[in-house]
Amino acid sequence: MKSTWSDDDAAVCVARYGARVGEDLALRVYASRLIGREPDLVLHGGGNASVKGEHTTVLGDRVPAIFVKASGHDLRVIEPEGFPGLDLAYVRRLRALGALSEAAMVNEFRTHLFDHRAPTPSIETLMHAFIPMRFLDHTHADAILALTNQPESARRVRDALGDDVVLLEYAMAGFDLAKAAADAYDAHPGARAMVLLRHGVLTWGDTARASYETMIDMVTRAETYLDRAASKSPRARTPPVVTSEERARSRLARVAPIVRGLLAARTGDADRPYRRMIVRPLVDRAVLDFVDADGAKALALTPPLTADHLIRTKATPLWIDAPSYDDADSLREQLTRAVAEYVRGYEHYVRTHAPQLATSLAAGDPLPRVVLMPGLGALCAGESGDAAEIARDITAHTLTVKARVAAMGTYAGLAERDLFDMEFDSLQRAKLPNGGEPPLGRTVALITGAAGAIGSGVARGLLRAGCHVVVTDLAGGALDSLVEELRPTFGSRVIGVPLDVCDADAVARGFDAVAATWGGVDLVVVNAGAAHVSRLADMDLEAFRRLERINVEGTLLVLREAARHLVRQATGGDIVVVSTKNVFAPGAQFGAYSATKAAAHQLARIASLELAAADVRVNMVAPDAVFSEGARKSGLWQEVGPDRMRARGLDERGLEEYYRERNLLKARITAEHVANAVIFLASRQTPTTGATIPVDGGLPDATPR
Repeated sequence: MKSTWSDDDAAVCVARYGARVGEDLALRVYASRLIGREPDLVLHGGGNASVKGEHTTVLGDRVPAIFVKASGHDLRVIEPEGFPGLDLAYVRRLRALGALSEAAMVNEFRTHLFDHRAPTPSIETLMHAFIPMRFLDHTHADAILALTNQPESARRVRDALGDDVVLLEYAMAGFDLAKAAADAYDAHPGARAMVLLRHGVLTWGDTARASYETMIDMVTRAETYLDRAASKSPRARTPPVVTSEERARSRLARVAPIVRGLLAARTGDADRPYRRMIVRPLVDRAVLDFVDADGAKALALTPPLTADHLIRTKATPLWIDAPSYDDADSLREQLTRAVAEYVRGYEHYVRTHAPQLATSLAAGDPLPRVVLMPGLGALCAGESGDAAEIARDITAHTLTVKARVAAMGTYAGLAERDLFDMEFDSLQRAKLPNGGEPPLGRTVALITGAAGAIGSGVARGLLRAGCHVVVTDLAGGALDSLVEELRPTFGSRVIGVPLDVCDADAVARGFDAVAATWGGVDLVVVNAGAAHVSRLADMDLEAFRRLERINVEGTLLVLREAARHLVRQATGGDIVVVSTKNVFAPGAQFGAYSATKAAAHQLARIASLELAAADVRVNMVAPDAVFSEGARKSGLWQEVGPDRMRARGLDERGLEEYYRERNLLKARITAEHVANAVIFLASRQTPTTGATIPVDGGLPDATPR
């Protein structure tokens, strides 16, 4: 591992924050970000950092202070506000106590902050406070964990890191660990670092750079030792290539939706019977070599690298023996049995250890967060795409480290009781989302024709409602620019997938791409369509057939693939077809559009009949006169508008006003209104299927009947 410290970049950070928070805290922020950006050191909010200094009170007194990372904050992007300041003199006095419960400890933190609005400091605050060095860094470095998760961990740490490193037996983070670490530091005043067995490594220094570069040095020594030991071990070998990445990825479309469905917890709510998860597949050469290797199951089911990962992955993954990839029914039965067995095992684990908990227990669901499958890789679940990504990254690092240990020795993790204590620790669980989840926060939606006015508006509406959204359209600048527009606001919850609804293979590939990204689809918005203006007497047959391919066959192909996918996932779902008022009130010179959209509407009604038994609800929304969504013009109106404007002697604004005046509510219809109708149906506020919601301001001739 190489140091990435840059004096120039450090100076930029000081220039940005120093005047407000002081140079030391500014450098603390800089060094913390360097650590947070290195996934071999910490993952997704892991690790800790602190700096000691002074705070000036409102009376002008300068008092000793410690600024320590707040619980759950991510070092990679941390700001100065992520280091709440506490009264250091008072906090250090807590070392004299014989015992201090976690609840009491947190109360002491909260009551001795300099700013009552600050976030809660890390559970390891006391360890940082009791050790007197100015800057401290604590990471869960992969290489260090590879050394400490072995039977002879103390010897290996000494051999790798030298005698100027303090070794500390595992203790759960909190008061007891803080006292033990302080005592060990006092007993070894010349030490450069401290290794917390099966937990991580702590380094320190008088400057931010000194502490950071000691961390890099320790990890580099560990990496060098591991490489040398593996090269000398008779176990070292290149694993045989059993499954190609291409073959494994081809299985995802069939397997991921089944697994995602089985990981959905039942709610008891008739309208929304499942609490779904987002699933991030992990398929690469490293994970395939792991799951396909001899002895992989026994190694995979050993404890995690550090107890800090438990809230994301649980204590063990679910392993599937010899998956029946060539027989869909057998595979489903096999997966169903395996998940049920995991649930029984997890419930036994909770019953066994719960009586020893000091506080009341909220167990949560017993379903696995990581599923390992030979021939495929790993499927990692979370309540959101970000949470699933965290589980995925932790899994990748965990399997890599375990394989590294197996190449030179024997992996040995924490005892089950220690794992349970950390998994159900209140401060750890506080890092997880707790209420306030948006209504569609666990829903994956796919929208066809998303680059137009209505499609982009529906995408924005669903994203605001918490959805993970797949925008699809023909490949090109319109789709690419839509993703670029949405990403700054909605981040990784939106992806773009090129999809031609007229091409059956392209439609199937589009659904496969979603399964390979988030595990499956729950809501399909069939929006792609085309228009043509012509009197019947002048109709060009090829122009009519073009609309037929897009509006009818395209709808059929998307409905067909959505049905297959949702039935495979087996947690119900919703399909909303964007219809039109022309189904009920067609217009002159608009025969091709009206007829083909009527056919698509009828297909949707039939789908509602055929899919109800699978709790897949199929509904329609029928908008009228949606001109644009921001800068995105409606494709329909680009086709129809010029003729309508010529016929009425109006410009575009005048035409919009004409259509507004003709509806009963005198309303300007927008894509946001269409999105709201889709959200109403997708959120299942009523037990409705086969229905049409007009979004037209009230057009009596177009009322569904």
